[in-house]
Amino acid sequence: MNRQTARLQLAGAAGRVQALRDEPSGPALGVAVIAHPHPLFGGTMDNKVVQTLARAFVQAGWSAVRFNFRGVGESEGEHDEGRGEAEDLLAVIAQVAPQGPVALAGFSFGAFVTAQAVNRIWAERPPERIVLVGTAAARFEVPALPAESHERSLVVHGEQDETVPLAAALDWARPQSLPVTVVPGVEHFFHGKLPLLKSLVLRHLR
Repeated sequence: MNRQTARLQLAGAAGRVQALRDEPSGPALGVAVIAHPHPLFGGTMDNKVVQTLARAFVQAGWSAVRFNFRGVGESEGEHDEGRGEAEDLLAVIAQVAPQGPVALAGFSFGAFVTAQAVNRIWAERPPERIVLVGTAAARFEVPALPAESHERSLVVHGEQDETVPLAAALDWARPQSLPVTVVPGVEHFFHGKLPLLKSLVLRHLR
């Protein structure tokens, strides 16, 4: 992504996990771990929405770590429908952010996996910030976020998302009374609106 991008080889339950880490210009506020969209539909850590999330965190002073789920790129293992991928995410957190502030973000399938991870670590290590974009609520049983996490959470969805209809995201959010930021006229991949997405995330992080 830039000259500060470091290539990491981490260990996951299914073997090696390929990752990239970007650092802010000054001391980092903490580590943000960002999860990518569905591996079986071309999702990787190089996805443009994922890169946009990483840039926003770095600009806000966070160290940003993107990684490939099992079976993607140089990460070992096979796709596991979100179960193993949640284990991958937890393994990455344990290695790149063993202590100190942590933030979690995910796009589409990655938002589904991130929501699982938030629930797994909340009691012992609540993330400082949570960002879910295009949450894949139409395709997966996305767990509700802990009620106490809502003030730390940003949920963004495109009004014209053709992959995950807005109605599905609202159906997921409604029982939680969890606000959703709807971007008018935008589809799933935020084509032409990535700068706007970045600004929304920056506003949340500040």
